[in-house]
Amino acid sequence: MTATTTQAPVRRSPSRRGRWWAEIGWKYPVAAVIIFYAAFPLVYVLSASLSASGTLSSGGALFSDISLSNYAALNDTSYWTWVGNTLIVGVSSALGAVFMGACAAYAFSRFRFKGRRAGLTTLLIVQMFPQTVAFVSVFLLLTALGDVFPALGINSKIALICVYLGGALGANTFLMYGFFNTIPTDIDESAKVDGATHAQIFWKLIMPLVTPILAVVGLLAFISAFGDFILAKIVLVSEDQWTLAVGMYQWVSNQLSANWGLFAAGAVIAAVPVLIIFLSLQKYIVGGLTAGSVKG
Repeated sequence: MTATTTQAPVRRSPSRRGRWWAEIGWKYPVAAVIIFYAAFPLVYVLSASLSASGTLSSGGALFSDISLSNYAALNDTSYWTWVGNTLIVGVSSALGAVFMGACAAYAFSRFRFKGRRAGLTTLLIVQMFPQTVAFVSVFLLLTALGDVFPALGINSKIALICVYLGGALGANTFLMYGFFNTIPTDIDESAKVDGATHAQIFWKLIMPLVTPILAVVGLLAFISAFGDFILAKIVLVSEDQWTLAVGMYQWVSNQLSANWGLFAAGAVIAAVPVLIIFLSLQKYIVGGLTAGSVKG
């Protein structure tokens, strides 16, 4: 009498191609969709800037009508004056935001004084209110200051820079504060033993170590001031003082005479300074944004 044995069916492992698709392959079409979604508006604006029709109508294919007439027409406007005004406001706001934020963050991180916790809490509470709440008060304040100090009144780039610095101080202080806390206090104590002053410790020891967060704050402040429209529209009145956002808006504010081709050409050129600064500081961006979140 012979016994029969039945063997369980052998389960085949998934193929290498199926395993690759399940683990990695599906990411490629998702990445392609994301890149297309992000790049299409940029390509469309570039195509519109090279179109001589001066419209954004989608009747024709992209880059079907290539012309540099829109870029040449920028020379007949105040565009380059607006570029200079925008760079002055953006660079000054970025440098001021970095300096003021670093000084405030260093004080809150390294010194223990009465009102320290209350000061940090106050800065946090102030940042909770939206900027739109302060538009009327900013206008009235600058109007009153202009009667005494014209350089700090309406239609002054200096006044606009001061407004930007005041609005960004709280957020920048908190962003730098967490980063400053990651720097060991032993460095300060060793420098004090060697006779270094607080100013020497701040400029020669601490500042070189916090370069990533300085670059991030400077980049964010520059982009914010560079692209701001509402505050610049409120403060700057005359055409020779306008920034790019305010000046270029005039080209498309009237629907019957909107020149979208000129606007697109100006937008493409306006993106170049931001792109250059971003590429120059990109090695600091990731470290500057994440290091401060480890210890605060």
